[in-house]
Amino acid sequence: MTSSPRKALIAAYKERPTLAGVFAVICNATGQAWVGQSRHIDTHQNGMWFSLRQGSSPHRTLQAAWTTHGAEAFRFEILDRLPEDYSDLRRKDELTKRAALWRARLEAEGV
Repeated sequence: MTSSPRKALIAAYKERPTLAGVFAVICNATGQAWVGQSRHIDTHQNGMWFSLRQGSSPHRTLQAAWTTHGAEAFRFEILDRLPEDYSDLRRKDELTKRAALWRARLEAEGV
């Protein structure tokens, strides 16, 4: 790949809209739920699943449940998405509020 097409692909990647939102990781075997927030919710599951497979997740209860029940027992659900027109500061505040609301609704732990 020459320099020019590569630069165009990189620029297009950087300009893509970010999908911020609130997500839940749910264990089908136990019904436990963990709720978190992400500024890049469309790619967050990949990183989370990778760290869980490696046994290096910083979320101890989630890692313990993953180790006990296996990957097949878990699902990743997007609970809420923010509009793209929010400013960075407003997005951060709104994500925090919505994640707290979903934690209370689902009686979930935070991730």
